[in-house]
Amino acid sequence: METVKEKIVEIVHSQPEDSSYDEILRGIVFERMVAKGLQDSRKGNLISNETMEHRIKTWQ
Repeated sequence: METVKEKIVEIVHSQPEDSSYDEILRGIVFERMVAKGLQDSRKGNLISNETMEHRIKTWQ
């Protein structure tokens, strides 16, 4: 299993050489959001499309 540090190093190395600090951080955050979403999905922590649609409408 990959450590957190190893994963972050992998993400940083996958970025173009001229990446900004913000672009690298976005890459790290995006990777974390995807990993968290997959973890939630595996655990069955899901909501319906209808519920999500309702939540989004309440944000507007």
